[in-house]
Amino acid sequence: MTPIDDHPLRYALANELHARPFPVAAAPCTVVFLAIKKTEAAAARDRDLDMAHLIDLLNRHGALHPQPGATHYAGQIGRYWLKWEQHTEFVTYTAIAQNVSDRAFNPADFEVFPPDWLMASPGQRITSIMMRAVQRIEDARVTQALSDWFEPESLAVARVLDDSAICASDFRIDPAGHMRFALFVSEGVGRRRTGRVIQRLCEIETYKAMSMLGFARVKDLMPRIGELDQKLSDLMVEMTDDSAAPDDLLPRLLSISTELETLSARSSFRFGATGAYEAIVNQRIAVLREERFQGRQSFADFMMRRYDPAIRTVKSTERRLQALSDRAIRAGELLRTRVDVERSAQNQALLESMDRRADLALRLQHTVEGLSVVAISYYAVSLVSYLLYPLTGLGISKGVLTAAVTMPVVLGVWFAIHQIRRRLE
Repeated sequence: MTPIDDHPLRYALANELHARPFPVAAAPCTVVFLAIKKTEAAAARDRDLDMAHLIDLLNRHGALHPQPGATHYAGQIGRYWLKWEQHTEFVTYTAIAQNVSDRAFNPADFEVFPPDWLMASPGQRITSIMMRAVQRIEDARVTQALSDWFEPESLAVARVLDDSAICASDFRIDPAGHMRFALFVSEGVGRRRTGRVIQRLCEIETYKAMSMLGFARVKDLMPRIGELDQKLSDLMVEMTDDSAAPDDLLPRLLSISTELETLSARSSFRFGATGAYEAIVNQRIAVLREERFQGRQSFADFMMRRYDPAIRTVKSTERRLQALSDRAIRAGELLRTRVDVERSAQNQALLESMDRRADLALRLQHTVEGLSVVAISYYAVSLVSYLLYPLTGLGISKGVLTAAVTMPVVLGVWFAIHQIRRRLE
């Protein structure tokens, strides 16, 4: 077999597909989830700070450290199994402990993350989850539990993965500051399938929260976009008035265009991320293969009623901002066309003026030539007369002699000047 060199990234890329395994869990268990994001420039953050924060938590439990430069970690810390993942804009911590507290969604379970450790976080909490996973019970008792734990008006509940489990949440922040999820696992469902459901639920909440950042951004932008829209409309109305000077319109148009481009540049990443996160949310809900539980709304129904309108607002604002930029570009082109037309008219008038001046100059030149002929002829006649003065001794008077030479001299001078002008032309 002929050896062949491997691409230097072949193994790294292949292993990347298996680098983030699903958690393994069995009901009953308690899941504590935390997502941390830096407020500004999260994608360009110092990722070493994320690693240092993780190592601080591991040191408190005497756990092994991840490899330098790692973007994920899994290991045991005390009675919890911890999974840490580093993403483009945020980091997530998933802690799973066997068994559940007597009190449902006990805030004490979140103490796996010490308060002083949370205070030292390199970012801020974007979301946190308390999930209670138990063995499935009768539907009537499930219904009673859901009414005790969640707000009925916004409760979303469904059977998932071919009735492998029932999952529920009201997507509200409880008094302790966490989202609540309940999972009732059917008998015989394996630990890996249970772990996949847990991760999907955590991802749905995380990416929902991240995508809603785009909606928050849009709410801040909408007033200013409305003002720029009105300014641009007013300016285009003024452009229809022939009396409006382009020199007055151009600075205003440049100001509007510059601000629109600035808003677009500052928002493009957030708009793009919102679309990507929305796609993940919908995909994660789709893979759960929901079935209705007692006619209640499913996760997909909840997202359609509460989540999709916000995302549509983000997308419509993105399109509106792009449309405004395009309008500003077209307005600039129209204004440039108007300026070009006016300049063409000015150039035409200038050319006509130059033609008139050239005609006047030509006439003046002819006049000067005529005067030159007279002046030169005057001096030429005088010179020729002096040359012919000796003929006066033959009885020819001086006046007759001067009269005789005047006409030939004038004609000669005129002919000479005419020949010189022809050569110059």
